[in-house]
Order: sequence, then structure tokens, then C-alpha cells
Amino acid sequence: MSDRVYDTLIEDGLVVDGTGNPAYRAHVGIRAGRIQIVRGDSADCVADSRIDARGKVVAPGFIDIHSHSDVVLLDNPLLEAKVRQGVTTEIVGVDGLSYAPFLRPSDLAAFAEQNGGIAGLPSSPLTWRSIGEQLEAYDGATAVNVGCFVGNAALRVNALGWGDDPADGAALANMRAMLREAMYDGAFGLSTGLDYPPGSHATTEEIVALAAQSAALGGIYHTHVRYGLGDTYLDPFREALEIAERAGSALQVTHFSRSSRATHPGGAQRMLDLLADAREDGIDVTFDTYTYEWGGTRLSRLLPMWTQVGGPAALRGRLTDPTVRARIEREITEGAAARQYVASAPFSDLRVGNLSAEPHVQFEGRFLSEIVVSIDKPLGQVVCELVLQNPAATFTRPSPHAMTLWKFVCHPLGMIASDSVFIGSGPSPRAYGCFSRVLAEFVREEQLLSLPEAVRKMTSMPAQRLGLPDRGLLIDGQVADVVVFDLADMAAPASFERPTELAVGMEHVLVGGVSVLRNGVMTGATPGRGLRSGAYALSTPFVAPVPAQAASPGR
Repeated sequence: MSDRVYDTLIEDGLVVDGTGNPAYRAHVGIRAGRIQIVRGDSADCVADSRIDARGKVVAPGFIDIHSHSDVVLLDNPLLEAKVRQGVTTEIVGVDGLSYAPFLRPSDLAAFAEQNGGIAGLPSSPLTWRSIGEQLEAYDGATAVNVGCFVGNAALRVNALGWGDDPADGAALANMRAMLREAMYDGAFGLSTGLDYPPGSHATTEEIVALAAQSAALGGIYHTHVRYGLGDTYLDPFREALEIAERAGSALQVTHFSRSSRATHPGGAQRMLDLLADAREDGIDVTFDTYTYEWGGTRLSRLLPMWTQVGGPAALRGRLTDPTVRARIEREITEGAAARQYVASAPFSDLRVGNLSAEPHVQFEGRFLSEIVVSIDKPLGQVVCELVLQNPAATFTRPSPHAMTLWKFVCHPLGMIASDSVFIGSGPSPRAYGCFSRVLAEFVREEQLLSLPEAVRKMTSMPAQRLGLPDRGLLIDGQVADVVVFDLADMAAPASFERPTELAVGMEHVLVGGVSVLRNGVMTGATPGRGLRSGAYALSTPFVAPVPAQAASPGR
């Protein structure tokens, strides 16, 4: 009888277990935060709470392998925008932009300022120094679980400062040692963002050495590639494949898509074939993509990269030096930086957000071309002034090509990831609807994906990639991160015009067996954990688990 006693029993649901196998009818029992599949009649089961899932889908909680909620979670621990999509695990520290490890508090503060246009500014100073301390900050304090990569930017800052010097032997040994420590703290591997200083200053050789260290401890190499490299089409991804092959590392190419602003005439299929062929040749490569046509990042990305050498303080100095400022303005207006971002009319498709300076708050959510006209100054001058006075400014604009986006979403090597940026009044709608759009549009309406395959791309596939052995599947013994929804009701109303509309249709979300969304209502519970990788287990003494106390038959 005790085997049929549960904390929660989800009854009569259509179980889509995350494997990609066809769905089946069963009950899902949850006891002490773990799953047990219950078949047959559930009348004799005893449970503290029951969820009627007749006509509903029961699936593992979704894992977002690329999110920028690192700082957002500290002030918004319930993260309703993601919970309502069914996300139960956020992976941060991506794009080379982790908030640990930092040896010096001043460098962490400077990094938080520099990255404010992506992750937002913390409401109070960050006090952690290591990946382990950062993960502890999420334990029992958030509605969702959180895992972390080690960004190469932090490693470079600690070893070399904010400059663009190549790493010598001593600096590289120092970075490898810090990376080992971070892996033992529970990081899932190394991430790079090779368009974001100071991580972008890393050479191929430097990244190979770091990726090899990560791989030796079971980590993967997660990369925002060097998009300006070579032909700006396949060459950026060839570098990533070279790094993975030489390092002996598994490779995750993140936010992989064909840009709508690309200058190279090549299409999406050759990009996908490049990765598929590399996998056939023995490179362990997969990718993730988001499901909206709009991207976003920090406004300082419009500046020439050399302006940011030395960190935020050096950038402010250059923007306030009349001679240097004139050069920056000229390069933005006439040089490569402008050509890279201009589509038809200059910046007419780039929406600016998260403006804080009094002269500029009136322009929140407006297109940069409109701001230029309103201020009536040259483009370069306007961009410089916006960045100088609004260091956490962000922008949103078209990114993946709408015509080919489905190819990436549906490709067998691809998984789903939101690349969530939450700040400003007009972020990309991907933060609010990425996962729900898969279910509502790619599965139900357009039938481009089967439901089991779509769920696999959002659950067991990222879990396997990260090395999370007890999440991502609905099978006996797994951690009870579970979602319940009616496929007919799923909707992702977030759009470019209304980007912060919450997803619709998710009825129940449980994290570790605790309800964070019940009958469509947020509960306020914060059962999330900082998730640790397998390297963490290698670094800690084994402690035998305490057997759960058997419940009495009369419970």
C-alpha cells in the first residue's frame, strides 16, 4: 500500500515523457520530489493533492539552455514570464557573460555595468565571488532551477584585466585553474560570446586550451560565435567546430539561425549541413535556436569594438574625449559598424529600450531612426550620447530570417532556447513566448513538429547535453519538474508590438514536486535549486542518501 501513497498525483493525463516516443495514458505520482509512473486504476492511490489531467498533456518541465536571467532572478525570483511557458530550469552564464568567478569586487561591479544592457543592473551590489556562491544564491530562493556556464570574459578579466592582450602561458594557466575551480563548483562548461569584449579578445588558441580543460571535467563548449570572422557566413561556425575538434569537446552552437540582415548570399541549408557534416565526421555538435524573428542585445554593441578595450571606465573616457569621440561618431556613421547594422533606412528597425537618463526616457521604446530625427543630430553623435548616459540601454530588432527559421527549429540537431532578455519596455518577445510558440504554432497549428519531438527538444535533449541525469524525462526516479497543459489552449501572444504579453495555456508547473503554478495561478513558492554539474560531484565527498521514511497506510 505504501507504494501507492503520494504527495501529488496527476491523474489520467496524456504522458509525453520527453524521450520522443509516442504519448501514452497514465498517472504521474510524486513522492519526496521524485516521479513514479502509475498505470491502471488510481482509485486505491492515496495523495495529499490530486490534479485532474484528463484531456491534458503531462510532460517534463522545459529546460532553457540559453537565458539572461542571471540578475533578473534576484529581483524577480518567480520569473512568471518563463513559468507560464513551462520553463522549470534556466541556464545562465551564456555568451561568455557569466557573473562569476570574479576575484575583485570592483571587476564584478564593472562587469555588471557593462552587461546591464542584456541582463539588467542589479538593484544592490553583487556579493558572490565564485560559481558556487552564485548557485547558492538561487537555492530555495527562486521558482525555477538555475544552472550556469563559466564565461570566458570573467576568466580573462581575472587573468589579464580588461585589455585585449593575448594570453601568455602564465595567464592561460591561471585561467585554466579558475575554470577547473568553477567546474568543481558545479558549472556545466565554458561559454564564449565572441562579439562581446573582453571575451571577444580571446584567440582561437586560447579558447581551445580552455575548452579542453572544460571537456576534461565533463563540460561542453557553448558558443556565441565570432560573427564577423572571414566570410561572416560559414567561417564563424568553422572556427567553433575547429575549437571543439582540437579541444576534444562537445559543442553547443547557440542561437543558431540565418540572419535576416546577412550580407552573404548563402542560405540556411548550407549552415545546417555544415554542422550535420561535422557530426558525421565525429564532432559532437548540437545547436539551439529561438522561435521569434526578433533579437536583442545591449546598445553598446553598435560601437566599434576597440572603444570597449579597457572596460566600462575606459569607454566612458573615450566617449567624453572630444578627439576620440569624433572618431567614434565617424566610424558609426560611415564605417563598418554602421554598415553591419543598417538594413534599409539607417536603424529604422532598431527599437531602443531601458533608457534611464532624464533627457532620453521620452524615447523609451522608439526606433533609433526616430530618436535621431527628434534630437536632430548626426547618427554617430546620438548613439554615443545614448550609450554614455544610459549604460544599461538595450535594443531589439529583426534577427532570424522568418522564411528559414522553421528549418532550425525542426532540425534533428536543434533544441529550443529563448536567449531571454527581459529589460526595457520592448524586449524581444522570445523571452515571453519562445516555448509556448513551439507548442501553439510549430506543433498544433502548422504541424511542423510532432508533440513528442517538440517536447524532447525542450526537455531530455538539453538535459542530456548538459549532463543532468535526473531531469528532462517523466520516468520513475526522476526529479519531479513537471508541466500540465491543454495543447488546444496554448498560445504565445507576445509579438514585436506587444512583447511582454504572458503566454497562455499552461495550467500546472511543478518544480521538484512543489507547485509554482497551480490551476493557472502563480503560487509564490520558490523551490528552485542551483543545479550543479557532474564535476561538482567529483569534488565533494560522497554522502549516502537518507532513505525516505515510509508513509503509513492510514495517511
